[in-house]
Order: sequence, then C-alpha cells, then structure tokens
Amino acid sequence: MATGQLFSRTTQALFYNYKQLPIQRMLDFDFLCGREIPSVAGIINPGAEGFQKLFFGQEEIAIPVHSTIEAACTAHPTADVFINFASFRSAAASSMAALKQPTIRVVAIIAEGVPESDTKQLIAYARSNNKVVIGPATVGGIQAGAFKIGDTAGTIDNIVQCKLYRPGSVGFVSKSGGMSNEMYNTIARVTDGIYEGIAIGGDVFPGSTLSDHILRFNNIPQVKMMVVLGELGGRDEYSLVEALKQGKVNKPVVAWVSGTCARLFKSEVQFGHAGAKSGGEMESAQGKNQALRDAGAVVPTSYEGFEAVIKETFDKLVEQGKITPVKEVMPPQIPEDLNNAIKSGKVRAPTHIISTISDDRGEEPCYAGVPMSSIVERGYGVGDVISLLWFKRSLPRYCTHFIEICIMLCADHGPCVSGAHNTIVTARAGKDLVSSLVSGLLTIGPRFGGAIDDAARYFKDAYDRGLTPYEFVEGMKKKGIRVPGIGHRIKRGDNRDKRVELLQRFARTHFPSVKYMEYAVQVETYTLSKANNLVLNVDGAIGSLFLDLLAGSGMFSKQEIDEIVEIGYLNGLFVLARSIGLIGHTFDQKRLKQPLYRHPWEDVLYTK
Repeated sequence: MATGQLFSRTTQALFYNYKQLPIQRMLDFDFLCGREIPSVAGIINPGAEGFQKLFFGQEEIAIPVHSTIEAACTAHPTADVFINFASFRSAAASSMAALKQPTIRVVAIIAEGVPESDTKQLIAYARSNNKVVIGPATVGGIQAGAFKIGDTAGTIDNIVQCKLYRPGSVGFVSKSGGMSNEMYNTIARVTDGIYEGIAIGGDVFPGSTLSDHILRFNNIPQVKMMVVLGELGGRDEYSLVEALKQGKVNKPVVAWVSGTCARLFKSEVQFGHAGAKSGGEMESAQGKNQALRDAGAVVPTSYEGFEAVIKETFDKLVEQGKITPVKEVMPPQIPEDLNNAIKSGKVRAPTHIISTISDDRGEEPCYAGVPMSSIVERGYGVGDVISLLWFKRSLPRYCTHFIEICIMLCADHGPCVSGAHNTIVTARAGKDLVSSLVSGLLTIGPRFGGAIDDAARYFKDAYDRGLTPYEFVEGMKKKGIRVPGIGHRIKRGDNRDKRVELLQRFARTHFPSVKYMEYAVQVETYTLSKANNLVLNVDGAIGSLFLDLLAGSGMFSKQEIDEIVEIGYLNGLFVLARSIGLIGHTFDQKRLKQPLYRHPWEDVLYTK
C-alpha cells in the first residue's frame, strides 16, 4: 500500500468502458482547478479505436480511444491511474490486467457485486506489488484542487459548494460514496475544506481500508487532521483502533461509525452496502465507536454531533498555530453544455473534423508537429513531407528517397494508358484542369495502377503464412484471382521493366531487409515458367518493397503495417505520382490548342 500522496495536479488516468458524463465531470473539475493538462489521458473501449471529443473548459479536445488496456498503457506511459467502469462481470479481469501493467499504480473499481474471491486476488496482487486498489463499489476519490475520479463529489455546483477546487487541511475517508458528498459539504462549512477524500467502497472486502488511507494521510504534511466515517459490519475500523493505540497516527482523528439505529430492530438488519451487516457486538456501530473513542479518536455521541466535533478540532488546531486556514479563491466559470445553455444563450459548439497531421493555427503551418521553416531549413524533400503527412513521423532518408523514386517512376506512362487518354479527351473538350485531372484519376483501379495495394496484401499474406510460390500462385488460381503485381501487356521475361530493376537495385543497396521483394521475385520465377509475360510489374515491385520499407525501418508495428496496407496508402502513392503526369497531359493539350476529340469511325467495330 502507498505510504503518501496518491494524486497530484499532473496525475493522469486511463478510463475503462467509455462513459461520457463522468469523464466530462473529471475534465470540468480539471478546468475548475486550473490544471494545464486534462486528467484523462486515454479511454479504453474494447473493440473500438479512434478519438472521443469532449470539452476542457471552452476548448474541445480529442481524447484517444484504445481497444485494449495494453495498447492504452503503451500509448500513455505517464498515466498511472486506472478508472474502471466495467460491469461487475468483467471488472475483476480488467482490473487485474491493469494492475499487471508496470505503468499503473492506482486502480479504482466502480462496480458493485464483484465476486469476493476475485476481489481477494486483486487485493493480494496489489499489496504484493505495492499498488493501490480503491473499491469495489466505490465512487472513487478526490484530491482537492488536483484530481478526481469519475463522479466523485457529484456535480460542479456541489464541488464549488464544497470548496473542492482548492486544497484544504482535512483528510477524509469513508466507506460510503453518497455520504462522502454530504461530508465534503459538512467539512467545508466548519473547516477550510478537505485535502484528499477517499470512498473505499461498501463491499465486504475493500481493496484498501480506512486505516490504509488514514496512515497515508498521517504522512502527508498538508493534511493536519483526519475525519473518518465508518459503518456497522466488518472489523475494518479496528485496524484503525490498533494504529491509534500503537501511536502510528499523530494527527487528530475525528470519527463516527454509522448504523447505531440497528439495535432498534429485533432481527438482523442488512443496510445498503454488502458489508453493512452487523455480525455481533464488535461489528456493531456502538462497539466500534466506543473502541475508537477509547483509542484516542474524537467521537461524538451521535451523528448530529459529528459536525460540531469536527469544527472544535479544527478550531483548536488553528488556535495552536498548526493550521493556517486556506485563503478563499474564486474558481473559473465552467461553460454550460449545449443542452443546458439554450435558455441562457451560452453555447459551445462541437467541432466536426479531427486532424492529426497538420496545424496552421500558429505563426506558421506545421506538418506532424514540424514547423514549415524547419522543413525548408533541413532541406526536406517531397518524400519527407509525405512521411510527415501520411505516416506522421520522419522516416530515414533512404525511405523518403525511395518514395521519391516511386513518384518519379510512376509519374507518367505515355498518352495511351486509360488515365492519360481520359485526361486528354477531357482537356480537349475545353474542361478545366481539375476536371481533366479527375477524369484521368477515376480510371485508377484494379486493372490500372490500383494493383499496388492488392499486391502488397497478397504478397504479405502469402509470405507471412509461409506459402511457397507454387502454393501461392496455384491457390490464387483456384480462387479465380489473378496475382496482383504480376503480368504486363508489353514487358517479357527477356525484356523486363527498367523501372522494376531500378527499384530492386536501390532496395538491395539501401534497405536493411528485402524479404518481401525476394519473395515476389521467387513468385515471378514460378509465373515465368507458365508464360513469358507474367513478369513482376511496377505495381508488384512497389507493393512488395513498401512492405520491406515498413517492416525494415523498425518504426512501424505489425498492426500499423496492416492498417497502412488496408487503408490504401500504397495506391495513394500511385495516385500522387500519376497526378503529375495527368496534369502535364492537360497542360500539353491546352498549349497545343487541340480541338474537341472525336473517336474515328474506322477504330470502332460496328456490329449487330
């Protein structure tokens, strides 16, 4: 168990199982406290990825969404709190997965009804690995002016009323989340407010106990006195009694154990929490209150007297000079959400687009965070710009040089291919540049230019599965699919495409590994044994070599490589390159003042 402060103004959390309201409440609390960074670093929503838009004051921010706990912890290594909003059925498994992550230090389990055997395993693992579990069946906790978990302390109005936007001098711990809200208000009325408050949860076996947190508070210099609200059932309070008797707590403790009314009932009473059921005199509220009183805690005679003894204790510490009451500050105004602001006219409109590749709001545009001036000063080329805007990172020079070679080699392939033909016809019809370019680009597909992605997909799948060229080609044949990247209308085994040779020569010289390209060459060797025109074409060469670029650079995970191929990055390279040629054909026809194109009759077979 931790021995000091759990949270700070820089603490960040991972939020498991997306819930809009508690996350937004956390962010609103951050803004109220004047935090510079949001307390929610990432959201874990099994099966989903992307971003979730929320508000940080007046600013709308995009919080990353991850599909697994492991991915989130890797992406956000400084987030050390795991807030678990999973149901009781999966809360234990997800909490254990979080505890096993080296970056996670505190796990808060909100769900009620987590099986006790599972909770015991979580507690044992946490204690043996010096980690903290808050809950199950907890609303969480809060460090005033710094960090709060989920719905702790309720609405913003309640937080302001309880002065939780700035730290006070009181450490508070309770079993009940609902009663915590009431006590925050009580403490704020008669003291300078709380410094930290924890609701340990109402289950029979809480992940951390009342005494665990009191001992922590005792080691926090800013905490000058402690308030404890227990309840009948269990014997947790007795560990606090022993700590008081042994002198482990040297700050005033004001305590009350609720449930004294249980004696008015003739039969055993089960209160709201699973652990709130008396099992004899020791577990009764009266027995615990007396034991705490005997150990030196300040215990009122009834709950109605609780506020008074808290005030008396605080005032005495002020008189003794041990507490200098915190000066009050005015918290900022939280903007109202759209649904609540229509009547008042205070509206914050959500954005409609998320962008992660460029930003033009500052003094100069940035590509993936790199200022335009740096791009020019460092002598970056087109390949470097593509690496920033497409891959969101600076790739090694051999990678960006390869990209530039691909663009140069694919820029044009003469006026007779379908894309150039369409562009020429459109330009001669008097259409503008964009219309002429688009008419040519629309022909790019599986039969023209668009085979790069498919070649990469099929070569990667075959290589990764360990298929021999024979198994790969014959398997494709059985499916009725032509091997993408293999075959040419003009080139033959004895008249190979010079572009392919240039790409292969560059890769063999500069790439750390060319395993996918060599596999494509082996496939070509087999297909040439079938027909002399079944050569590796430029689409197949680029597709296989881009796999080697991604895998060999060491800058992409397997998941990222699969995503790049699936999204269509490689065809994007062909589209970009061929646009250069198509624009050239448009300008060429305009410059030559060519008339409207009409296809000659003799080139058409008229038949019935």
